[in-house]
Amino acid sequence: MVCLLCLLYVMLFYCVLPGEVFAQCPDASEAQLNEAVDAAEIAFQSWKNTTLDERKGYLIELAKKIGGKMEDIAKVLVQEQGKPMTEAMGELGGCAAWAQVTASFDIPRKVIEEDEDHKVEIVRKPLGVVGAITPWNFPVMLAMWKIAPATLAGNTVILKPSPYTPLTSLMLGEVMAEVFPPGVVQVLSGGNDIGKWMTAHPGIAKISFTGSTPTGKHIMASAAQDLKRITLELGGNDSAIVMPDVDAKTAAPQIFAGAFANSGQVCSAIKRVFVHESQYDAMVDALAEEAKKASFGDGFADGVQYGPLNNKMQFDKVAEYVDDARNTGAKVQQFGEVPTKGYLYPPTIISNVTDETRIVKEEQFGPALPILSYKTTDEAVARANNTKFGLSSSVWGTDPEAAQELADQLEVGTAWVNQHLAITPTLPFGGSKWSGIGRENGEWGLEHFTEPQVQNVIKKVTFSKL
Repeated sequence: MVCLLCLLYVMLFYCVLPGEVFAQCPDASEAQLNEAVDAAEIAFQSWKNTTLDERKGYLIELAKKIGGKMEDIAKVLVQEQGKPMTEAMGELGGCAAWAQVTASFDIPRKVIEEDEDHKVEIVRKPLGVVGAITPWNFPVMLAMWKIAPATLAGNTVILKPSPYTPLTSLMLGEVMAEVFPPGVVQVLSGGNDIGKWMTAHPGIAKISFTGSTPTGKHIMASAAQDLKRITLELGGNDSAIVMPDVDAKTAAPQIFAGAFANSGQVCSAIKRVFVHESQYDAMVDALAEEAKKASFGDGFADGVQYGPLNNKMQFDKVAEYVDDARNTGAKVQQFGEVPTKGYLYPPTIISNVTDETRIVKEEQFGPALPILSYKTTDEAVARANNTKFGLSSSVWGTDPEAAQELADQLEVGTAWVNQHLAITPTLPFGGSKWSGIGRENGEWGLEHFTEPQVQNVIKKVTFSKL
């Protein structure tokens, strides 16, 4: 059972008015979810018995198929998500690359001990039906983060995309239907109720979720009822600590890029910048210059680097955070007007804030960046760690070893030095604290779609026949 949208009428035009409806998609029912789970359970019985090499072959074929459909899917991604066409093509390229690289991973049997009489092995077994729930900021890429390792491990998958960005996931589902056997990967579009039904469904063995921390908590509570396995990749409040020896003008372009990628709609984007007091004013000015140069606009227009925010809820949230900062004494530099229609929020640099300002303390998830001053690096690390979030952070310094010493003290899943958002399919990604449970990507993410089994064997044995 696969709910897939007929997209022909969507593909007829690429320019849509901001905030206007341009397409509709199916809203799956609970009965359809039940049918999908039944189909996935049936498919699992044969899929789990395919060889690892066979499953690798399916992923390699999937990567090729996505490569042939990149432009068509990217055009719809611009419409439903907002990112510029160049970034949409990059996401589709990343989606194909994730499938290709994941196909290179192995799931080895690990011998723990062995002699001529005795052997102990750890064998990785698939879990069953995996429920994958994805967000709206990178709908295609993050779907592949789950689908590729889950299927390689021998599981079947039901994907539930965000109701804000279902179209490209359905298009991806059409591609996957051309590659995988029936029931191995299915896509169900619809509202938040589908996610609730999935987490409570006894036929789903694991939930892999990327999204907000509050929703992650609800999923964890619901999954506990039948001890579902879970992977939660949740929100972040990433810090960037700029050491005193860094030239502000040199570092500002990279820090700006790490904060404003996808118009700030990245869970691991820089959301707070700590700058030494000796460089504070220079960094604020340098980041403001970067904001002035940045091109925000229609994702189909030439030269546009950053698109609009995805939805009204997120637009209103960012505007509320910025207004709160302004009303509590912060200096707000906005480079463009806040529109009365559409969700194109102007790039915003905020200075003279405190750690208790809402846009510093909470996750803004948009193109507004607060800059804070510190006196000592020990103080900066302590303040960076003073949050419930722990996804990722970065340290910037001319002495990489000194910068890494600071990075080592950060309470996050990923600590970068002199870079940010360096995420690859071979490295584990995930958070500590309220930023998640488990890891995605690489051999570590692959293991999260398996259950370890100990096989303890006595080799030499004589049984007397009565």
